[in-house]
Amino acid sequence: MYIDSHAHLEMADFDLDRDEVVARAEKALVEAIVTVGTNLPDCKKAVELTGKYKGVYAAIGIHPHEAKSASEETFNALKKLAENEKVVAWGEIGLDFYHRYSPPAVQLEKFVLQLSIAEELDLPVIIHSRDAHEEIKDHLLSWQGKKRGVIHCFSGDRNLARLFLDRGYFISIAGPVTFKNANRLKEVVRYVPLDRLLIETDAPFLSPHPFRGERNESARVTLVAAEIAALKNLTVEEVGYTTAQNARLLFGLPEVSHA
Repeated sequence: MYIDSHAHLEMADFDLDRDEVVARAEKALVEAIVTVGTNLPDCKKAVELTGKYKGVYAAIGIHPHEAKSASEETFNALKKLAENEKVVAWGEIGLDFYHRYSPPAVQLEKFVLQLSIAEELDLPVIIHSRDAHEEIKDHLLSWQGKKRGVIHCFSGDRNLARLFLDRGYFISIAGPVTFKNANRLKEVVRYVPLDRLLIETDAPFLSPHPFRGERNESARVTLVAAEIAALKNLTVEEVGYTTAQNARLLFGLPEVSHA
């Protein structure tokens, strides 16, 4: 019923119990997980996991935090990884002017480069934006590529959501929508049509209420769906089914037989 469109199963947080985490997700009716690499070693690990778990797919790319250490050789290696049939997106890429682990100018350079790589490889993009909404907007709205992608863990307002929707992007909602004080995000969820929403965990981060502060995992994407259902006066089954169909459309994931 559900697809976790953004998790980080390759991270060391799951090294001790990854099999159990995937099993719990399956038990919660999460039929697919897109695990998202942020640097070259983690991208390699993400792709390896797709061979171990039938329902796991990979996205590869260089996170803005890692931009300063990414070289031409890094991107050549990623392009080689992208030949795997279970690599379904390029990301997460974007800008993070909150932490600034990489200088903003370097982030911008690598972001623009990766947009061109995604276009070259005909892959949708997964966009990270933190304290850089205007810069992300300006670059995405002027990008002449395939214009397929998702704004991961959306944290903007309704007006920004409208701009991305008009450009053809999906909006992805994560655990913070369940937080009591997330009024702006709840307003965005009410506004965005269900056929343009994805759901995600961003595991191991951003665990939803009532698990806030704990390590997150893909099974808890069901709590995100339940909150969206409440906000939009829908059933959780409607939200699960439609957001899963959206993820299949964006990432080219196969339909799952329940026979």
